This record gives sequence, structure tokens and C-alpha cells, in this order.
Amino acid sequence: MKDTAVVILNWNGKKFLDQFLGKVIEYSSNARIILADNASTDGSVDYVKAKFPSVEIIINDSNGGFAKGYNDALKKVKADYYVLLNSDIEVTPNWLSPLITMMDDNTIAGCQPKIMSYQQRDLFEHAGASGGFLDQNYFPFCRGRIFDKFELDHGQYDGKSEIFWASGAALIIRADLFHKAGGFDEAFFAHMEEIDLCWRLKGMGHRFMVNPDSVIYHVGGGTLPYLSPRKSYLNFRNSLFMIVKNHPGPLFPKLIHRLFLDGTAGIRFFVRGEWSHLKSVFMAHMAMYGRIRTLLAQRKEIKQQRTNYNAAGLYRGSILFARYFKGIRKFSELNQRLFVSK
Repeated sequence: MKDTAVVILNWNGKKFLDQFLGKVIEYSSNARIILADNASTDGSVDYVKAKFPSVEIIINDSNGGFAKGYNDALKKVKADYYVLLNSDIEVTPNWLSPLITMMDDNTIAGCQPKIMSYQQRDLFEHAGASGGFLDQNYFPFCRGRIFDKFELDHGQYDGKSEIFWASGAALIIRADLFHKAGGFDEAFFAHMEEIDLCWRLKGMGHRFMVNPDSVIYHVGGGTLPYLSPRKSYLNFRNSLFMIVKNHPGPLFPKLIHRLFLDGTAGIRFFVRGEWSHLKSVFMAHMAMYGRIRTLLAQRKEIKQQRTNYNAAGLYRGSILFARYFKGIRKFSELNQRLFVSK
């Protein structure tokens, strides 16, 4: 039996710990449960110590966000597998076993469960749904979610499948590969850091999977609301960061094209009078320019580590064009021949 550690990163999430931690303990009998606390001020740690004494606790010095919080905590966790689990997730009976069993395949670096909405339980959830993909311009989407269009679950995506990225909301990953890749990029702070990590590991030839035999329910928006300008900024900025770092081909034309597409989003915000989101796009681009030397140095290092690049899960089409010009709302409506299978 592989040593498995379920690690829940927490920052002032006492409400969610009270609501969901009990089931995590009950339904994860073969794993250690660890709370990694990002310097909470709401009494979270004392609450868990009193109510759930079996839970191990790691206290980080500050709230460094999702990326740094996990990096700091996981340096102190010895295990074969890490299961990174958001605090606002309701797990179900037998949620963990299918994921651990899937990891018996040594070519798999990590996998995720099927992630459903806690509020509407037959609706796929934003953060990962039934597996994550990237299009040719590196916009993320999922089986069950294209941008802000969410599908009802009719079992249409219940097959196990190789994907491009697995959701950081509920990710099981080999501990040695997590550290070999350098963990999460702490410059991301939050959002898309798991896509960046998966991309780096796929550059080394590893695979990521979704196993819908495991089902969880995610509240979502626990860190930042989905329509938050701050979230828009992080998503635009971090997307540019990971493109500069990980795009395997010539960088300049790909980056210029992506900046142009971001600009069209900015025009859309302008027309709608959404000034805070327009500012988010501008500030994201400025942040990328300000960090370009570091990103290019990271790109060089990643390129040196790249062996047997695995592009499975890449969609060789434009998800923007499919959604906004062709009116496609469902993953199953996309041209499946445009997906890279290996």
C-alpha cells in the first residue's frame, strides 16, 4: 500500500472545515489527513485540534497563496502520493480508492476525480469538471465546461481519459515528481499553477488522467469569486507566464498572437463598461513584461529538462472560435479529431 497524504490547504476556512473535514476523514481511511494552514486568523487551527485530533497540522509562516502554501507544507510531508484537496470540497464514499488504483500505472504522474457543483449536484463544476484541456492558444477548458458554459452530467464523460491538466482542487500526484518538477511556481500566487505544473511534467513525458469513478462536490469561489477583477488579473497574467515558460515551439509568434487575443477581450470589457476587468488585462500584460527575464530563464531550464514531450490533451483548434463564432457549448460538440491523443 502506497503511503498517501491528503493535504488540505487552509486560510481562514473554518466554515468549510466544519462542514466538510469530517467526511474527508471518514471516507479516506487509507490515508493520512494533513491540514496545511496559511497563517489563518479565524481560529481554524485550534478548531481542528479540538474537534479532529487525528488530523496532522502544518502551520505556514504567512499566507503565500495556493502555490507557496503547498510548496512550504509539502516539504514537510513524506509520502508516495500527495492528494491536494481544497477545503470547500465534499468527498463521497470510496472517492479515494479509484484514484490510488489508477496511479498503479507508473506512466501516470497524477489524476483527478469528476468534480461536480456542490450547489447544483448534476452540474459540472468550474475547477476541472471531468478533466482539463488546452487549445492551440493555450486557453483552458474542460470536459463538461467551456468558459462559462457548464454541462449537466448525464454520464457522457464517465470514461477514464488522458487529459492535459488535472485540477488543483482535487489532485493526486506522485510526491517525487512534484518535487522533481520544482513544485508550484510561487509567482502565480493562485490560479493556473496546476496547469503550469502539469505542463512541465508532460514535457518530461508524463501523463495525467481523469477517473470519473471518483466523484466529489466543489463549492468553488472560496479564494476569489469567479467574476472578481483580481481573479481576472491572475488568470490573464498566469496564462501568459505559463506560455512563455512552456510553449515548446518558437515563442514570439505564439506570444504575440495570444497578446492580441487578450486585447480583444479587453475591447469586450471596454464595450461593456467593465473597467476593472479591462484594467486587469492591462496590468496582467505589464506584469508579464516586468517578469520577462525570469520567465525566459525558466523557459531555458524547462527546455533542458524536456524529454519525450507528451502533448496528449491539446486541442489543435481555437476554443474561442468554437464557442463564440460557432456557438459550441458542449465538449462533445468539438471536433474530436483535433485532439492530440499522444
